[in-house]
Amino acid sequence: MTVPYLARLACLSLAAYFLLHTVFAAAVCAVSRRAVRAAEALRPRDGARLLLALRLLPAMLALLAVAAILVPSFLWLEPTETPEAAGAACLLAASLGAFLCLGGLARGLRAAFESRRYTRLFDRLARTERIAGFPVRVVDARAPLLALAGVAPPRVVISRGIIDALAPEQLAAALAHEEAHRRSHDNLTRLALLIAPRLVPGVRAFSVLERSWARLAEWAADEAAVANDPDRRLALADALIRTVRLGCAAVPACSLATSLLADPADLQARVARLLHAPAGRRSGSHCWVAAGFAVAALALIAAQPATLYSVHELLEGLMR
Repeated sequence: MTVPYLARLACLSLAAYFLLHTVFAAAVCAVSRRAVRAAEALRPRDGARLLLALRLLPAMLALLAVAAILVPSFLWLEPTETPEAAGAACLLAASLGAFLCLGGLARGLRAAFESRRYTRLFDRLARTERIAGFPVRVVDARAPLLALAGVAPPRVVISRGIIDALAPEQLAAALAHEEAHRRSHDNLTRLALLIAPRLVPGVRAFSVLERSWARLAEWAADEAAVANDPDRRLALADALIRTVRLGCAAVPACSLATSLLADPADLQARVARLLHAPAGRRSGSHCWVAAGFAVAALALIAAQPATLYSVHELLEGLMR
């Protein structure tokens, strides 16, 4: 099949993106369990950031390689006046690359529209109040509900049943937990995880990283809410147990909304961490230093003319 110049660039870019992403993603999946153990040894917020970076790394590296190396090599060395035929393997890889990108975009758009409907419903049913110093949307219902909903902007939604059921100090600690999620933009991060490409279309190979990120994000919000205050720690632990007994642990019917205890299986670990603060936690700053050096090294390699010539030869082989 003969492909003109710009279509050839698009085809090669998508094919290379798919192949590079698959290689990087397979490597990340191979080390994901070790990475989770390493992240759990860090402070929860640092550990969550490490897992998030690792989850997005394959897509970012593949995109960087295509944009910084492949495209300049093609534009510099590929003749514009000579059409070339694309082989079946190249077209297949390009189709899979397009499917990866479009699949992530579709998941993100679906979640965004779903979130918009969800938050509009609460905007109609709820009114804004200030409770324990936090602005919240209060739903006049006895059903137990406490969640951070939406992305732009996220808002804390709570039912009258939860307000009446929790003691003032428990309610303040629970709202501080949701406020910590809001300040950390965790719902926006959930949207990014939905958009991020998978290993191959239809295969959720990153589930270990995504579940572990969600768990560490909850731990981080707990820590931010209690601020090393023993009384607040006890109040938040009581609030978690109380909301479970009320039936408030169910995940809301929206992928961009998270209840106070989205995963009931994590209740024991969270209560234990609140009552017995872990010691010896380390900072994850060295991980970001290493990542910075890796990006700088890749940029240095990409700037070499020999690199562009070598990449162009690989593109010629891929095209056939």
